Amino acid sequence: MRNLVAAALCVLAAPLSAAGLDVTVKGEGANGTFHIELFDDVAPGHVKQITALAEQGAYDGIVFHRVIDGFMAQTGDVEFGKIGSDMRMAGMGGSDLPDLKAEFSDKSFDRGTVGMARSQNPNSANSQFFIMFSPAPHLDGQYTVVGEVTRGMDVVDAIKRGTGRNGAVIGLPDQMVSVKVTD
Repeated sequence: MRNLVAAALCVLAAPLSAAGLDVTVKGEGANGTFHIELFDDVAPGHVKQITALAEQGAYDGIVFHRVIDGFMAQTGDVEFGKIGSDMRMAGMGGSDLPDLKAEFSDKSFDRGTVGMARSQNPNSANSQFFIMFSPAPHLDGQYTVVGEVTRGMDVVDAIKRGTGRNGAVIGLPDQMVSVKVTD
């Protein structure tokens, strides 16, 4: 009986099957692929939405519209973030899917952490996400952590930087040409 209880506890303690994303980037700065390991055990609602958008191809062709050196690179505006759109609108849109309830955790915003972008409303994340270039502990517990870059951080580091306080990218931004869900 004790072995049965121990086996059941091991199964319950095992991590959920983790999905990931392979993101291929092309542009003036970055050219290559990086991998994001998604934390479906930490932010299941957000991971479900991100993987659904990736499976639909919604992220393919979306630009990195806000990139602040030493801080983060933001992308994922599937409404206004495609080349050929009015780039002044990039960062203001989302997807046709509903906004998400915050899933804050004790995960820290370290280098390579992937978080969900949102407005002032904590329950407004939708499709946009950002990747940290450097640690930002002031974001801990304020934004939903959805994953981390586990391969290809050099590609992330090469993403074309924006200018000014808001990090708006001038000219042609780097873009995610392909975002594929992995097991």
